[in-house]
Amino acid sequence: MFGKKSLSNVATPPAPTLPAGAPKPPLLAGAPKPQTRLDGSLKQTSAAVKPKVSKEKVEQFNTLKMRLHRKLIDQLDLTRMAGDDETLRTQVKEVVSQLADQETALLNFNERQRLISEVLDETFGLGPLEVILADPTISDILVNGPKQVYVERHGKLEKTEVEFRDNAHLMHVIDKIVSAVGRRCDETCPLVDARLADGSRVNAVIPPLAIDGACMSIRRFGADPLTWDDYINFKSVTPEIRDFLAACVKSHLNIIVVGGTGSGKTTLLNNLSVFIPDTDRIVTIEDAAEIQLRQPHVVRLETRPANIEGKGRITIRDLLINALRMRPDRIVVGECRGPETLDMLQAMNTGHDGSLTTIHANTARDAVARVETMVMMAGFELPVKAIRQQFASAIHVLVQAQRMTGGGRKIISVTEVTGMEGDVITMQDIFAFEQMGVTAAGRVRGQFVATGIRPSFLERLKTTGCDLDPSLFQRQVLMTDEGE
Repeated sequence: MFGKKSLSNVATPPAPTLPAGAPKPPLLAGAPKPQTRLDGSLKQTSAAVKPKVSKEKVEQFNTLKMRLHRKLIDQLDLTRMAGDDETLRTQVKEVVSQLADQETALLNFNERQRLISEVLDETFGLGPLEVILADPTISDILVNGPKQVYVERHGKLEKTEVEFRDNAHLMHVIDKIVSAVGRRCDETCPLVDARLADGSRVNAVIPPLAIDGACMSIRRFGADPLTWDDYINFKSVTPEIRDFLAACVKSHLNIIVVGGTGSGKTTLLNNLSVFIPDTDRIVTIEDAAEIQLRQPHVVRLETRPANIEGKGRITIRDLLINALRMRPDRIVVGECRGPETLDMLQAMNTGHDGSLTTIHANTARDAVARVETMVMMAGFELPVKAIRQQFASAIHVLVQAQRMTGGGRKIISVTEVTGMEGDVITMQDIFAFEQMGVTAAGRVRGQFVATGIRPSFLERLKTTGCDLDPSLFQRQVLMTDEGE
């Protein structure tokens, strides 16, 4: 749900009508077969349902595709062809068509079009993944070896018919992705984070770590990302909560987005950043760049893995320390998950108010415990109370995103950090989502409520020009979601 994309599929013209009595060409692979209705007439199999074909025919088709691809590489010099990507693809398509005409294998019209399309996908795109990447409803692509590809659509996982030829084919696609961003994935570096051209996040694990073949996970961030209007239309948040969060960002409060895997933290972070004024200088720090800020004055920094000799690694902590020397008004860290957590808290405490980051945690209270754990695991010999004092003085608001039963994602709490009482950090929910049950279709029913607690920083919001109506914080139901 938290990622959209719009790409064009290769257009497939209608199949030509054969003369009466002409023999039908044999099917090699993948072409839909006509089926007979109960009344004896013919119907065409839906394109969404892949008909079963023999392994031999699939191998014949793949062999033909590989041969055509090799001929194309031998014959073509892309460096001598001018034009934009679309023009170049059109020119190469003409060459592929000529090469296909030279083949002796019998292909019907649909098979020929499919062959040309797949050769172009191998040349310009990511091979078998191109058909999935063209579907804007898919938010995650999960490749478990060459023969098993799953996708997440509308919050639910489903297996696709997409397959790679073998593990070498999958490794080639992974190498194409990671090399485009200056990284590598081999036996000396079998784990890698990368990104696609549209900002989608990629993680790959290859043998010997991945036992059943290379694995790859793609988190989609499409060309048409979700906006606050989409959040409200999907009943993921209310206008009142949106306005409150906008006031918090504009007033330079430090905010942590909390949530589990796939809860939509990065998308929410992107949307919170919309409220940052254009006059601020922003420095973003990430493992794999995926934050898409729209302000004019943004410096984007990305970590670097070690080279083949194990040297030259640049971590988030290195970048965060350096960012403090770059005169940032705000620092946005994609995710705190290590020793950089303490540096982030210190930066927020030393004049960089209005900074944003995300943390993996199931609840706002868990986020505090996780920060303590990350700081201590990093080797800092600090007493727990000192870490908590840093947290309480640095963080103003925790926003919790959660993936609900049925696949929907919601902002289920907005929590203020009020300080410390003894050794305990005190917090209070300003807004919350109260779950009331589940519908027959498996969707969550519930309501967004204002808890009746006024935030202690309300006066600070007012002095920065964000004068919110105090009645907004009275105990009330803001929106009801019946799970429809």
